[in-house]
Amino acid sequence: MENKLKIKISIADRVYPLTVEHSQEEGLRSASKKIDVMIKQFEQNYAVRDKQDVIAMCALQFASQVEQKQLDKSKDYTDAFERLQKLDNKMSRILAK
Repeated sequence: MENKLKIKISIADRVYPLTVEHSQEEGLRSASKKIDVMIKQFEQNYAVRDKQDVIAMCALQFASQVEQKQLDKSKDYTDAFERLQKLDNKMSRILAK
């Protein structure tokens, strides 16, 4: 517990005390700010009465971004693997001569 840091993060006008690694602090504070900005955008753009609905939409948006990045990364790996296979086939044919 000696490497832990006690911080308070504010999200949607509520404060959450956390005990985190020093290396996590900056990321958590940045995420907290992004969530609050997103909450404000949802509240300005949509007639939302319940803060819970806004938070759920933020969670959905963040989760979909993570999922999309994983899908994109998977496609990138697949494309790279296919290019490497083609290159390997060409090299094998050249070396076989």
